Amino acid sequence: MLRFLLGRVTLILPTFVCVTLASFLLIHAVPGDPIEVRVGEHGIAPERLAMLRHQFGLDQPLWKQFLDYETQLAHGDLGNSVVTHASVWDEFLTLFPATVELGVCALIFALVVGLPLGVIAAVRRGTAFDYGLMGVSVTGASMPIFWWGLMVILVFSVFLGWTPVSGRIGDAFFVEPWSGFMLIDSWYSDDEGAVWSALTHLILPTIVLGTVPLATIARMTRSSMLEVLGDDFIRTARAKGLSPLRVVVVHALRNALIPVVTVVGLQVGGLMGGAILTETIFAWPGIGHWLVEAIQRRDYPVLQGGTLVIAVLVMAVNLGVDVTYGFLNPRIRK
Repeated sequence: MLRFLLGRVTLILPTFVCVTLASFLLIHAVPGDPIEVRVGEHGIAPERLAMLRHQFGLDQPLWKQFLDYETQLAHGDLGNSVVTHASVWDEFLTLFPATVELGVCALIFALVVGLPLGVIAAVRRGTAFDYGLMGVSVTGASMPIFWWGLMVILVFSVFLGWTPVSGRIGDAFFVEPWSGFMLIDSWYSDDEGAVWSALTHLILPTIVLGTVPLATIARMTRSSMLEVLGDDFIRTARAKGLSPLRVVVVHALRNALIPVVTVVGLQVGGLMGGAILTETIFAWPGIGHWLVEAIQRRDYPVLQGGTLVIAVLVMAVNLGVDVTYGFLNPRIRK
């Protein structure tokens, strides 16, 4: 197991270097100068502009900027924002709980709905329910998030008026952000109705962000269950007179979850990418909304640091999934 773990960790190092290089080059390929964007259309004196460019190292050759950036990373420094001058790491830690809260709720929604649907579709293979579920799954996985988010807002917020449109909590509530997770903070606040307000603000973004992983999990669960239901040990369990529910849940589902665990781990990267659009549509103050604003402002340190930290988190989650997969299926370790 140690050799298996070391092999997976070794693969992370070149991936980390490639991510830093790719993010650096792609961000610097975006047209525009962060200093000129910062000063606005009024402009400043050329001497002042040259001084600011030198202050942030933007007057250096691209290879020199990359080496300085790598040296900075080696010391654990993500730099400071060109616009706010605040530490990128501090801003990330302030906004990251909002993204985690939204991503966890979306993943829970996808698992709670997707797993049972996939199991039922496999058990009722070839029925109208099966075909209908697969059609809905393909549709859900194919819908662009920005279109789906706008449609959900139009129906449930504008026409029906059931849920708020944007934000994390109503303007009438003031909740001390001691943990950064609005559901937790509102639970311990003294404002009556704060929890309900935070929950209603979370419903639509959760559905929009969780739709794609829900469809993927449902399809993978169905496929894995169909494979397991045809194995000999399932026929043996049925021959022993076990109830259909016990055969499906205890024997079949447990073995079918192995590939589903891998898919769930891969969905973390998709959730991070989807969070950028979801947070922008719903004005959710998280990492995605922060990065979109950084793109508009050409804030290179924020873009580089935020992208790098997200990539490291995705790699760490995938490493955890690989290790879990190795425990569930010992053959993988060999």
